[in-house]
Amino acid sequence: MNNIAIYPGTFDPITFGHIDLVKRASQLFDHVIFAIAESKAKAPLFNLKERINLAEQSLAHLPNVEVAGFNCLLIEFARQKKANIILRGLRVVSDFEHEFQLASMNRAIAPELETLFLSPADRYAYISSTLVREIGLLGGDISSFAPPIVVKALQQKALH
Repeated sequence: MNNIAIYPGTFDPITFGHIDLVKRASQLFDHVIFAIAESKAKAPLFNLKERINLAEQSLAHLPNVEVAGFNCLLIEFARQKKANIILRGLRVVSDFEHEFQLASMNRAIAPELETLFLSPADRYAYISSTLVREIGLLGGDISSFAPPIVVKALQQKALH
């Protein structure tokens, strides 16, 4: 049986914490889909195409990882991709309640999908896309939180 894990999120932008989680997942599963939600309701700084491009460049070194965008119900996207695992990251204890609720809802709708939680390495546990985005837009140094391609992209957004 091939285990195909789908790691969904907005990833606005991708950070070293996300990359750490995907790298470790790529060693556990046959195939990992880094699934970027369009999430217009969240009004992301980077559009879907930009986020896909940043992720593809940041994850190119992982041969069994696919980057894909989606704008439908996660369960439907997982079924389209024939994924059997939904992978979620937990950084802090406060993430758990929301993630547990999502996992329970997904299980009720799609019992064939299993949700697994991974935590990032300690050195990335405090990093969030929101903080990276805010610091980067205000001209702060985010080079220890995100890949150079993301640093450059945020610098360009800050100029406009």
